Amino acid sequence: MVHLNERQKISQDALYLEDTYLGDVHTSVTATGHDEAGGRWLAVRHNIFHPQGGGQPADRGWLGECEVVPVRHAATGLVVLHATGSHSAGLDDLSEGDLVHTRIDAGLRLLHAALHTAGHLVEAACRVEGWTLAGSNHFPGQARIELTPPETGAQLTDAEEREKAADRLRAFIAAAMADDLPVTADHDDEGHRVVRLGDVHAAPCGGTHVRSLADLRQVTISAVKLKKGRLRVSYTAGHRTLR
Repeated sequence: MVHLNERQKISQDALYLEDTYLGDVHTSVTATGHDEAGGRWLAVRHNIFHPQGGGQPADRGWLGECEVVPVRHAATGLVVLHATGSHSAGLDDLSEGDLVHTRIDAGLRLLHAALHTAGHLVEAACRVEGWTLAGSNHFPGQARIELTPPETGAQLTDAEEREKAADRLRAFIAAAMADDLPVTADHDDEGHRVVRLGDVHAAPCGGTHVRSLADLRQVTISAVKLKKGRLRVSYTAGHRTLR
């Protein structure tokens, strides 16, 4: 249930897509409601919270002193905030139009953005090998790109050949980072958001990303494995220290 007149358009700005580095904002409540289990949620007008999706985990954040989890609301498309278990009643006294202060865990945001950007960079290197993206996971400690290799080419069933391929990926990544390629986002003719790493990679994406590849730190290809016809390229990455 959404507590708004059905004719009223619910407005929300996705600030997390505009500025990865925006850590807090004063805004207002734009909608409230309850989920199927009766839990209360609310949406804010200017939203800095990234919900889980596209292989990227949700931000950790707070509304005032209440810790919240952002979730994509299927019925409205809004990013809505649920109080965590220890703060389950923290949103009960808020209504539409109330002014609130929201903030995120900035360090965790930068880690997520670095891992997601590095995932695109790893995929770009894999495309040069002729491998086709089949899936991705940008979660800390689990980051990997899954790909389909061409039917012809290097015999990747051989561990030595996979390690040679991993070295080529590492060289591609190191060169792109050394060139400090810009990371930008625009929209295609159909309105889809497209993230670009210089001229080496472009893909539809709704995640958060660093400003340029020089912001990445220690992008490491830890393993290239072949399982059931798919290549799994595991990696780690971090964000350089901000000054």
